[in-house]
Amino acid sequence: MSETEAETLFERIIGGEIPADVVYQDDATFAFRDIRPQARVHVLVVPRKRYRNLGELAAGDPELLARVVLAARKVAELEGVLGSGYRVVFNTDEDAGQTVFHVHAHVLGGEPLGLFGAPEED
Repeated sequence: MSETEAETLFERIIGGEIPADVVYQDDATFAFRDIRPQARVHVLVVPRKRYRNLGELAAGDPELLARVVLAARKVAELEGVLGSGYRVVFNTDEDAGQTVFHVHAHVLGGEPLGLFGAPEED
């Protein structure tokens, strides 16, 4: 059975089956540190209700999407990067690098972040 049919890794983390370094949680969202950080601050914000990707969440529950974005702001505040700046990234499907098919926002900061996307060629 694939992850898309079974419980996702994130559902297992939210349920306490897999340990995580929890940064913030409320009745709609759950935020924890990424195990492979791409910046000094790298926290994942996950809605407790599962949607496959950003498009599904936006179409299915725009209010929950707003709650995820507000939770990302709260994470930035708790991590001390609200004033200096932070990035929120949603990877949507395989070509964008999504590997867990339960929508999640990456909150990145704590240092100057370069441009993102395909690297420029010299």
